[in-house]
Amino acid sequence: MAYPRPFRAPMITKIIQNLFGKTGQGSKARFGKRRVIAASTHGIDPDLVDERAWNVVRTLQERGFQAYIVGGAVRDLLVGLKPKDFDVATDATPEEVKACFRRAFIIGRRFRIVHVVHGRGRDHEVIEVSTFRAHLDSNDAEQVSGNERTSKKALSNMTHAVDASGRVLRDNVWGPQDEDATRRDFTVNAMYYDPSVGEVIDYHHGFEDAAKRVIRMIGEPAARYREDPVRIIRAVRFAAKLSSLGFKLEPRTAKPLKAMMDLLADVPQSRLFDEMLKLLQTGHALASIEQLKQLGLAKGIYPLLDVVVERADTPFVKVALQDTDRRVGEGKPVAPSFLLACVLWADVREGWQARTGQMAVFPALQEAIEEVFNARIGDVSGRGKLAGDMREIWTMQPRFEKRTGSAPFGLVEQARFRAGFDFMCLRAEVGEVEVELADWWEDFSLADDDSRVALLQAVKPSPRAVRADGDVRKRPRRRRKPVGDKPPASDPTNP
Repeated sequence: MAYPRPFRAPMITKIIQNLFGKTGQGSKARFGKRRVIAASTHGIDPDLVDERAWNVVRTLQERGFQAYIVGGAVRDLLVGLKPKDFDVATDATPEEVKACFRRAFIIGRRFRIVHVVHGRGRDHEVIEVSTFRAHLDSNDAEQVSGNERTSKKALSNMTHAVDASGRVLRDNVWGPQDEDATRRDFTVNAMYYDPSVGEVIDYHHGFEDAAKRVIRMIGEPAARYREDPVRIIRAVRFAAKLSSLGFKLEPRTAKPLKAMMDLLADVPQSRLFDEMLKLLQTGHALASIEQLKQLGLAKGIYPLLDVVVERADTPFVKVALQDTDRRVGEGKPVAPSFLLACVLWADVREGWQARTGQMAVFPALQEAIEEVFNARIGDVSGRGKLAGDMREIWTMQPRFEKRTGSAPFGLVEQARFRAGFDFMCLRAEVGEVEVELADWWEDFSLADDDSRVALLQAVKPSPRAVRADGDVRKRPRRRRKPVGDKPPASDPTNP
């Protein structure tokens, strides 16, 4: 798809303002005063800067462009943390950035940015590069009556557009650095760091706010939330992420959050889904849920998030959230399919149990899964890879009960075995299945073939079984059936 080349500044608006002597909204003063903070003052350790991000900055500067590390990475560096992600801002257009690197890709419609890719496979790293954007008044933007989907044709030729509520749909007008800083959300995220000279550029007292541990919105909070309602969720996420360092939302920034939550109804469901995952999978899931409750946002942001918050204190979901935070903290990968499978397991188990006795075990489980997808996930991701991974995790659970013949050998070779196994271990942790079962599968998965045969031969009938409702009961005696065969269909967790 061809994009019109964006212009670099709203010149017509500025000319009119100069002719009529207008200040206020169009005044240059509102963009803040540029301050250069020396390395001796800010104290950033350059060794914490990712070499690949530094290389992107260096390459752009060598081509004659301005380039800085920007945003949350600068904030983290100022408080002594090693950032997990590095973004770069420059005065080069996306096309000019792309021309500087062998593996670079322009993405996005609402905001056009460039992904510069280093490495390949699982070890690859993406540095996101954005062009300085002009800070425009939404009143000067072109307006469409619909949203991204219904107004796609009209938006294709626009560089700055809003919908009827003032939400920005297109923002591809390039401008100077001071305007780019003003259009960012929070002061602590609006600083620029040049690793080549060690200087931090600050327009909105972000340096002081970082020292005071304050999360403050740039400009009028209500107007900024209206421009992009997702900033409501971002405010929660940053408050949760930085709470352990003592950061708090400034009262003026926090005050409009609950009253403006209805604006999220106009945000595409796919974007809300992505923002929900950022809340839950960046290592601060429990803190994010606590912030949602404290700010009065526990319900109404996104239906699936409502379920997570509602069940966060139940044993199984709480253990899953704790495990997710732990893995992120240890630098291990996490998958949304695993966490959501944990959150919705109670629904699947209830539906599975309700169908017990009416149909065979696996068809009953499959039907229960479909019902949950239709009720909870919908069309956002419920029929894609996410659903496939969740389905495998759930359908693997009854298979762990069968420890005879060749079945265990086939199960450990499944691509999603580890996810299914980890899920079963969490169930064991809260008493849904025997801990002995989890220990046996851990040993079996790590053993060689001879040891696996010995483990199978050592399997004895368990004296207890666990029902779908989590209650433990005595296993009924069975006649003329070999050990490990299927128990009665009335017990769906032990098929």
